Amino acid sequence: MIKLGIAGVCGKMGRRIFELASLDREFELNLALEKKGTPMIGAGLGKLKISSSPDGVFLIDVLIDFTTPEATENNLDYVARYKKALVLGTTGLSDAQIKKVEEVSKVVPVLFSPNMAVGVNVLFKALPEIAKKLGHDYSVEIVEAHHKQKKDAPSGTAKKIGQILTEVTGNQIPIHAIRLGDIVGDHTVIFCGNSERIEIKHQAHSRDLFALGALKAARWVFNKPAGLYSMQDVLKDVKM
Repeated sequence: MIKLGIAGVCGKMGRRIFELASLDREFELNLALEKKGTPMIGAGLGKLKISSSPDGVFLIDVLIDFTTPEATENNLDYVARYKKALVLGTTGLSDAQIKKVEEVSKVVPVLFSPNMAVGVNVLFKALPEIAKKLGHDYSVEIVEAHHKQKKDAPSGTAKKIGQILTEVTGNQIPIHAIRLGDIVGDHTVIFCGNSERIEIKHQAHSRDLFALGALKAARWVFNKPAGLYSMQDVLKDVKM
């Protein structure tokens, strides 16, 4: 059984990961972590009390972190100190914070992905081949849409798609961000030539796909050696 901790447990993603993990016999929930000052600190959540002390990381095997860049930076110190695995889905990290993730991954296994959805990661894999086949006669742009509470724009997923396509095409890819209503997450990649257009779209219908992907990642990264991993590594082990 994997002893699991969830950082940002009062957020939309953290709460859903907690709920789904509590139904999964592969996990034992040992830490429900939130930042200091959160009104829910000390309140009960299942058999746990919500805590603001990252020292609780010593009780777990894997920490799942969908928080803020500042909170993640703090959590990185604790997983390194206690030698615990990390599944990291926080977006909006600065270059310095990403560098810290890389440094910590030399000490513990870190699975870092801007999007834990299996379908999105299949898209990451397929896009370079599509871009190569279409060549320079096709222009590419990205449109992403999320709920109005999302703080970072463009999304980490859109940035990753842009990075992948820039590496193939040599061009900076324009990204258009929309923040409206309660959109869970839409990403559209548009390839446009002189007489045809290809649109590839991933649409999230529920946060469950991200939560289930994070739990899949936690199972995979448990007991792995130190290193920086992604969902692409997880998908390599998927048996057909």
